[in-house]
Amino acid sequence: MTPYDFRNRTVLITGASLGIGASFARALSARGAHLVLVARNEARLSALAKELGRAHVIPADLTTPDAPQRLFDDVRARGLTIDVLINNAGFGVHGPFADVPLPTHLEQIDLNVRALVALTHLFMPMLEAQRGGVIQVASLAGHQPSPFFSTYGATKAFVLAFTAALWAEYEPRGVRVLALSPGATETAFFQRAGNVPGAETRASPNHVAQLGLTAFAAGRPAAIHGAGNRALVTLSRLFSREFSARTMARMMRRSPPPALPGT
Repeated sequence: MTPYDFRNRTVLITGASLGIGASFARALSARGAHLVLVARNEARLSALAKELGRAHVIPADLTTPDAPQRLFDDVRARGLTIDVLINNAGFGVHGPFADVPLPTHLEQIDLNVRALVALTHLFMPMLEAQRGGVIQVASLAGHQPSPFFSTYGATKAFVLAFTAALWAEYEPRGVRVLALSPGATETAFFQRAGNVPGAETRASPNHVAQLGLTAFAAGRPAAIHGAGNRALVTLSRLFSREFSARTMARMMRRSPPPALPGT
């Protein structure tokens, strides 16, 4: 594939108000892209749009079942054509499985999996017609079992497998499909996830976003941020899943109880 030029392309970013999503928005604006910014917090989205210009703001809570369809309908009603979709919205909660309330587990699945699949399905014909593509923000946690982060890690394992399959289907048709796996990143994620062992050192969201855009432009199917994280993933493939799970459990249990919204 020839390198992708983001100039004058329209890019839709979910979870755009903070962290990696906002970093994607700033980096894409600098590359001359038009933006569609999606998140729950309209005030933060509006402030970011004012900062960047050339941006549409669509507030949406993607954990609700009909939100992806309503977002798609809103985009079409505005007469917009999306060239690149960045499915960045997601969250996780750390703690023993049964200590985390069931609605919180299901909300992670709704946002990290259901909304991501729905948006990809809705926009894929448009992305293919534009010869654009999709960036799915996965996680280092999806590359091996993640005890005490079980539902979050499982949702990101789904994203990795789903995205690899889509790449094999759509890359021959001229559509770029990238799975981006950040490690611990300096974002608001940890305000909800809680105190996660091993995540004390965190990467810059700007660096993560730049890696994602560079890898997408080059037509790569996957990118892992950080040399140490890439080495960890390579090493994990040398051992059984049971060994990896036990090792991760010993590391991840060294933490206080889960931090949940409002507690």
